[in-house]
Amino acid sequence: MTTNGALHIRNVSKRYRVQDSEVHVLDNFSLSIKPGEFVSIVGLSGCGKTTLLRHIVGLEPEYDGDIIFNGSRLDGPGLDRGIVFQDHRLFPWLTVEKNVALGLVGRSEKEKGKLVASHLELVGLKGFEKSYPHQLSGGMSQRAAIARALVNQPEILLLDEPLGALDALTRMYMHREIERIWQEEKITMIMVTHDVEEAVYLSDKIVVMSAKPGRLQKVIPVPLARPRDRASLDFVEVKEAVLEEFMLHTEHHFAYSI
Repeated sequence: MTTNGALHIRNVSKRYRVQDSEVHVLDNFSLSIKPGEFVSIVGLSGCGKTTLLRHIVGLEPEYDGDIIFNGSRLDGPGLDRGIVFQDHRLFPWLTVEKNVALGLVGRSEKEKGKLVASHLELVGLKGFEKSYPHQLSGGMSQRAAIARALVNQPEILLLDEPLGALDALTRMYMHREIERIWQEEKITMIMVTHDVEEAVYLSDKIVVMSAKPGRLQKVIPVPLARPRDRASLDFVEVKEAVLEEFMLHTEHHFAYSI
């Protein structure tokens, strides 16, 4: 397994100024992620999950605390980190291969061609190089987005609810595809999701966040062999443990809000 991709989040806080008030999004959030781990983050909407990903990828460089990646503090974007959003964000006027090649800079045309071809094959889109986004299914579009995020060979891939818009059967297929890609690429993956079963199926550990402001509530390990059986007792027990922790905070949150 690669020695790169280690991430340490130390006492990270984030506040936004909205008109005359201050919104406290993240509060003293700390978490360490080992190289090559698959980590899922679950929590109520608005608990700061996406904000945390944006800090890691470098889209929001200003924050209190430290995010240390390979020994250096992150304060901006870099090719060593890629991100996939819920919306695939492919450009409709470009073919699949040209969408995937967009992020490649400073490479020869020959090298670009090899990288694009290998990553389209990795995500199962060989033969669709000349297709346009409107000619792809939802799952295929997300696989193209994953290829685009991986083509620069990052050490961390961030997934912000990448399967949220897909139907249930396509999601289950994509779970297997994401797991396969993660195992082949041997990189660190961090995924935000509202689907607890998805988190249990894919993750080495699950981070449960509390909301307003977002804090680390609990880290739940997933010590299950792969491939995982969703119907097994062990799988169900981990799922119930996550749901119990999640619902415990949800009840407290809404009781406080009311």
